[in-house]
Amino acid sequence: MEQVSTNKAFGGAQGVYKHASAATGTEMTFSVFVPPHQPGTKLPVVWYLSGLTCTHANVTEKGEFRHICAELGLIFVAPDTSPRGEGVPDDPAGAYDFGLGAGFYVDATQAPFDSHYKMWSYVTEELPALIAENFPADMARQSIMGHSMGGHGALTIALRHPGRYASVSAFAPIVAPSLVAWGKKALTGYLGDDPALWREHDAVALIEDGARVADLLIDQGSADPFLAQELRPELLDNACKAAGIDLILNLREDYDHSYYFISTFMADHLRWHAARLITN
Repeated sequence: MEQVSTNKAFGGAQGVYKHASAATGTEMTFSVFVPPHQPGTKLPVVWYLSGLTCTHANVTEKGEFRHICAELGLIFVAPDTSPRGEGVPDDPAGAYDFGLGAGFYVDATQAPFDSHYKMWSYVTEELPALIAENFPADMARQSIMGHSMGGHGALTIALRHPGRYASVSAFAPIVAPSLVAWGKKALTGYLGDDPALWREHDAVALIEDGARVADLLIDQGSADPFLAQELRPELLDNACKAAGIDLILNLREDYDHSYYFISTFMADHLRWHAARLITN
């Protein structure tokens, strides 16, 4: 692991790092904020998964999480959204919603993407091991959150790893990718055209098939241009009601899909996670 940069912030350290990933076969970059703490102290970890077109940098620069993480004593980890570099295939038409910056947090099985697009393994296995080895992280106390495509990732990862995460939340998540254009394109391209194989990467389908978490926190802007066609939070609401999952779904009037929206409610989410990490 190589340190790209480090800056003091709110008494802690905001770092950016890169390493050679065995999962993706590429160099991967991620950011970690470590709040001020006593030497030898292990701290809970919040994972943040970003959305389409993003890298680690979007939330790191715009998320406004450091002050609250410093207050609550939370390590904040932000990985990239896809492999990158020479030889990594992209969308043939150069579209923003598939390929580079759009890994959808799955392990691709379809050529040519199966050689590098292993974001599920990277986020759930390789990067956690790296964080545990190099940072004062208490891996018995983890939570996960994300935005849009990253909200999809956070929900599906938490649902398929019962007991690993104390809590899960999302901003404007893609809750049912099997049913919307973004998801259908990505899941077909990465996993093939059998919808049965998509269900393990679809939060609503996972809940319908019996996966459970204790509760969920979702914030969604009412002025989000992707709300009706791509995000469909009502489908998650219906699934949670049928399954008996306690869902807090906040529809935020006049907020959009941007980091202005995310940063406004970031502290609410981090406090929600901290309450569950402390009591876990």
